[in-house]
Amino acid sequence: MADVTDVAFRCVIAKYSRMGEVGGGPHVMWTEFVSADALAHSVGRDRVLHHFRFSQSEHPIVAQIFGATPENFRIAASLVRDMGFDGVDINMGCPEKNIQRQGACAALIQTPSLAKEIIHATKEGAGDMPVSVKTRIGYNKVDVDSWIPELLSCDIAALTVHGRTKKEMSKVPAHWDVIGRVVQMAQDFETVVIGNGDVVDIADARQKAQEYGVSGVMLGRAIFGNPWLFDENRVDAVSVSERLRVMVEHTKLYEKNFSDVKNFSLMKKHYVAYVSGFSGARQLRQRLMEATCAEEVSLVVDDFLCSLE
Repeated sequence: MADVTDVAFRCVIAKYSRMGEVGGGPHVMWTEFVSADALAHSVGRDRVLHHFRFSQSEHPIVAQIFGATPENFRIAASLVRDMGFDGVDINMGCPEKNIQRQGACAALIQTPSLAKEIIHATKEGAGDMPVSVKTRIGYNKVDVDSWIPELLSCDIAALTVHGRTKKEMSKVPAHWDVIGRVVQMAQDFETVVIGNGDVVDIADARQKAQEYGVSGVMLGRAIFGNPWLFDENRVDAVSVSERLRVMVEHTKLYEKNFSDVKNFSLMKKHYVAYVSGFSGARQLRQRLMEATCAEEVSLVVDDFLCSLE
């Protein structure tokens, strides 16, 4: 998720989801998506490379890119390989209007021949690194019968399917029955199918994997403000104090990594997720929204926790 799942947040997830332990943490992480056009040119590259910062604790980690020019995908994939990522993912699902105007992401559902060119170019640049695609079940209507075979024919390593059309955005429940149809369509291919949409926790992910036959489940909004999501022994037993202390830790990591390239206000969208569901949360959020740096956030939290004692 843009300006959410950056290196600061992923490091927090890796730490508190018990990554590295048997059965702990997500099996793979994805970066925010980055423009292949920008990555392919030296001037633009300098402006976006901070989105690809990652730590060793996050492996395996996949770099996600978007665009509409095959040659730029080849260059971007080669760069991703040289940076030490474990895979490269092509976003063919984002429904945002400004992205659609570029002919990128979900717009590629309407131009399958271009989508295939992009995949082939990305594979050339990636070498032996796995190439995957994330997409939706259609543009204005469900259209998996014509769209999905085009992708599967390209011999991609994995296909993440968000169970809504571009037109539906996130306004309707995800069509997991259609994701199940994609699983059936992929049986004759070696492509791993990952389901995405409306998954609330790990138990829900397991249930959907079993019911619809996907090999994996991608979680997005469910992890927002909840880095303990993957630690089922703790996720329901995290105190308000610990939640706020980790929020401060997250804020300091954000400031350390991005003070030179990103506005501090972007961190504040996390506060809405961290600070909810307990007495005084609304007033605390209001104070946090006025903070201008990690030190101020820490002082506000300390003051709030002292008031609880």
